[in-house]
Amino acid sequence: MSEEAQRETVAFLSDPRAHGGAEVETITTHASRIFMAGERVLKLKRAVQYSYLDFSTPELRRGSCEEELRLNRRTAPNLYLDVQPVTREANGLALGGKGEPVDWVVVMRRFPQEALFSHLAEADRLTPDLMRRLADNIVAFHRDAEITPDFGGVKGVEQVIRINDENLRRDGPPVIPVGEAEALTAAARKAAGDLADLLEQRRIAGKVRQCHGDLHLRNISLIDGEPTLFDCIEFNPSLAAIDVLYDLAFLLMDLRYRGHGTEAAIVFNRYMDVSDESDGIAAMPLFLSLRAWVRAHVTATAAKSGAGDAAEARRYFDLARDLLKPRPPRLVAVGGLSGTGKSTIAAILAGRLGLTPARVLRSDVIRKRLFGAAPEQRLPAEAYARDATERVYAQLEAEAQAAIAAGSSVIIDAVSAKAEERTAFAALGERLSVPFDGIWLEAPPEILCARVGARKNDASDADLAVLERQLGYDLGAIDWHRIDASPAPEAIADAALKAISR
Repeated sequence: MSEEAQRETVAFLSDPRAHGGAEVETITTHASRIFMAGERVLKLKRAVQYSYLDFSTPELRRGSCEEELRLNRRTAPNLYLDVQPVTREANGLALGGKGEPVDWVVVMRRFPQEALFSHLAEADRLTPDLMRRLADNIVAFHRDAEITPDFGGVKGVEQVIRINDENLRRDGPPVIPVGEAEALTAAARKAAGDLADLLEQRRIAGKVRQCHGDLHLRNISLIDGEPTLFDCIEFNPSLAAIDVLYDLAFLLMDLRYRGHGTEAAIVFNRYMDVSDESDGIAAMPLFLSLRAWVRAHVTATAAKSGAGDAAEARRYFDLARDLLKPRPPRLVAVGGLSGTGKSTIAAILAGRLGLTPARVLRSDVIRKRLFGAAPEQRLPAEAYARDATERVYAQLEAEAQAAIAAGSSVIIDAVSAKAEERTAFAALGERLSVPFDGIWLEAPPEILCARVGARKNDASDADLAVLERQLGYDLGAIDWHRIDASPAPEAIADAALKAISR
């Protein structure tokens, strides 16, 4: 069956009479037609065939619908309701009738389009708390996902490169000249070769799992107040049986593309803080590039049929190319008393130091990890004894060294009230032969008190009593860039970046 042969089915599903008279809204993607009416959504697979997808027959589309229902119920059981046939009856087509099936649809619960994270991003409603909760849900999903060692690794990445190359060559010109596409393919293959050992080590260690596969902002929604993943890849196991960090990379790339670098940094660092995936940091530039490349060729394909934007395809391609350009890492330490906004500024800087989010190492989070606690779980007083704090700062240095060795810039987020602590971070940068900058945030006591008093659900255990003790510290000489932490966070980050650039 061709798409032409689906015309009758599309007309039927577009008719309000098929939905009890409810008005029908439709969305067309490169692979599906979506019909939204009343409180439900019907998703019809388009009769198309690509190198990575085959929906050319009703039988193939039925199997894909059933697999979509099964896989998406892992993360959105209340959203995916059923698979039903479109049947031919004596008086025409019907949904779920007793006649011969001519096609199949996935039946879903409808939710407001404003709940999509793509809409929340456009409305600047992606709060830090929401992004951390999203990251936690992704970590939990990846942790429970089926391990698939027959996929992924070097062969899996090479397959993605081949698919991207073939599809961009076919549908990219004239938006993406062939020579530019060939250059990107060569750069990606080189990067994959350089990372071959790491990719295989992660596959063998069980880091390749049955993931989502299409984890961008339009496939995440706020359902019943909870960040919910939906619409995972079901049509090609090799595109979803992937390294968990390659799965995460789609979300990070999408946030970066949309200008939400801070939010990408928050998700990335929360994911790293609560998972055991920091060994894969070196692969992130390649993973992010491959994801932008996927969007480039999918958007170029859609543009040819009038459903996509050629200029957008060009922007995705440029991002994919730029992500593979080497950028020397650097080390930044953000210090200051409680309430100066270190963590907020660190997150903003992490999204601005490069296209790939910088690794933020927060002393509060590392302390919790050393004591086997969740980031927001309060610790007893003995966890803040001198020997415990020395362990925290030693761990900060060790993790910073590992991340920088992997090619990532690092931001250390710690009070650093002692001169020797600040000196140690500067010495670390010198020892690793990377640029180092120290940012010291300061603000009047009344501002610090107001901020600390207003904290909720934060990794820091510092309260007003702790701040009062800090205000009595002898800080010694501070030779870091001293920044006024009184203004709004963006203004503080601008000042910090300006100081670093000098």
